[in-house]
Amino acid sequence: MEMVEYNPEYILMVNELKKYFPIKGGMISKTVGYVKAVDGITFNLKRGSTMGLVGESGCGKTTTGRTILRLSGEKTAGQVLFNGQEVYDLSSAEMRAMRTKMQIIFQDPFSSLSPRLPVGEIIGEAVREHKLVSKAEYGDYLDKVMDDCGLQPFHKERYPHEFSGGQRQRICIARALALNPEFVVCDEPVSALDVSIQAQIINLLKKLQEEHKLTYLFISHDLSVVEHISDTVGVMYLGNLVEYGETADIFKNPLHPYTKALFSAIPIPDPKAKMNRIVLEGSIPSPANPPSGCKFHTRCSECMGRCKEEIPKQIEVEKGHFVSCHLYDK
Repeated sequence: MEMVEYNPEYILMVNELKKYFPIKGGMISKTVGYVKAVDGITFNLKRGSTMGLVGESGCGKTTTGRTILRLSGEKTAGQVLFNGQEVYDLSSAEMRAMRTKMQIIFQDPFSSLSPRLPVGEIIGEAVREHKLVSKAEYGDYLDKVMDDCGLQPFHKERYPHEFSGGQRQRICIARALALNPEFVVCDEPVSALDVSIQAQIINLLKKLQEEHKLTYLFISHDLSVVEHISDTVGVMYLGNLVEYGETADIFKNPLHPYTKALFSAIPIPDPKAKMNRIVLEGSIPSPANPPSGCKFHTRCSECMGRCKEEIPKQIEVEKGHFVSCHLYDK
């Protein structure tokens, strides 16, 4: 693997990142195989921008986010450079300091909030732990963070079960934002919410990004949300990034057969419009035993002989628009 050089333009540089989980079996729990959840993905993320990460359930989106933040134990291989520092080379003390700069908003706002702590303690716990503000300023700081996220000061004394789903997600955003981070992984932050509340949370995330110069990795199933919020998009399939580029380029000209199939499922708000739906045959293969060659070949209508044997390389078809497919490897 070639080591990448740090470019100050990018807050995050991910190079050939892999994360495998061992499968234990037998009487003595011997490792009999690996689940290849993330299997060699490469991308760069510019400061102050948003990258959308899309794909089917089980393709490795959440594991990618958690591996970048070093929340899933050690990586298997690859590089994760955050502001030029290899995240996995940091000591416990250095990583603890780095935690304030890298935050995550979890998918389920209810299970990610402690039911035993009032909201003020949930949001302010890490602020006190990292000594970000003095004791005298603590109360005002907490009020400001909550106000930025659409919460009232009297909410501090309440518990998570007393809030609606949208308000709970605002609490999760306030908790992440209280540490004044530079980079936030948004792990499907609106998938558990009603459509009207989704719009409020997306607009809140965009407003906070402008005010605090935040960088987002936005993981989602909803392609219309990704198109609205993202500057760049990565399409994942079975642990690999099959297509990556500017949002406008990918939505206007999807190249990979899998990307085309995903985009064909986006509903059109016109009852007379005819949808040319591409239906993928078969189910997603197991990440513990992926197909040889191109992992998508078992479900691809344009499969060729070499697809079953050769792993496709990442090709830059147009400036900044990358695809991993033999159809473009002339």
